[in-house]
Amino acid sequence: MQSSRVRQADPATAAPVGTLLREWRAARRASQLDLALSAGISTRHLSCIETGKAQPGRELLARLADALEMPLRERNALLLAAGYAPAYPESALHALSLARIDQAIDAILAQQEPYPAFLINRHWDVLRENGAAARVNRAVLGSDSAHRNIMRQFFDPAALRRAIVNWEEVAGELVHHLHDRVAAAPTDDSARALLDEMLAYPGVPARWRLRDLSRAPSPLLTTQLRCGDGMLRFFSTITTFAMPRDVTLDELHIECCFPVDEDTAAHCRALARAA
Repeated sequence: MQSSRVRQADPATAAPVGTLLREWRAARRASQLDLALSAGISTRHLSCIETGKAQPGRELLARLADALEMPLRERNALLLAAGYAPAYPESALHALSLARIDQAIDAILAQQEPYPAFLINRHWDVLRENGAAARVNRAVLGSDSAHRNIMRQFFDPAALRRAIVNWEEVAGELVHHLHDRVAAAPTDDSARALLDEMLAYPGVPARWRLRDLSRAPSPLLTTQLRCGDGMLRFFSTITTFAMPRDVTLDELHIECCFPVDEDTAAHCRALARAA
């Protein structure tokens, strides 16, 4: 699995726990009073933790992380910054402990045939895909994808972007999700770098450089792709893993594409038969 570490992952370079808490509190737009009440401590105690005058225990850090809705990787970083060992393992998908999950992922990808499906990490890297994903990409572009990252596929003018009829609608939704990721995980430098990279591509509207707080995520977004003389239209669903206790699972999701119309469904079936 491809992943990059946030800057707090190494205890030798870990930011003080108070600094991390302030960053996360700012990201969640919570006051000291808000966070203190949610964690069941006094505002004075929280203030002392943030200024380094008090050292929180593991149990209190867990309550603060719960209140801030921190992902598992960032919970580990918080513990490391406070001098404690990480609480959550980060296992390879092929590890014995995740064998059943690994099997389930392959089953979901295979079951989605003849329509595309992808396994994606928190930075939108494509870790696995089914045969339909590769077939549709070749049918649309005439070759395999030049990128193994969904964002780069959709923003690079030389990649899938050139075949997307409603590019501004789809890319606007993607950049909105990327802004949300950066805001939700202030310690994730890789997400910030990915956002900056996407905004630097030609033709990206200047207004996308600012996060639109008034915009609600689209409940159903259709991607329209030019394919020869016709058009392929897909909508997507996202599958995540409930109650993950491993960093790897916490950061994965499966995206399944479904045909909007019978022409798209028939084209996908034809591609599968030809393969």
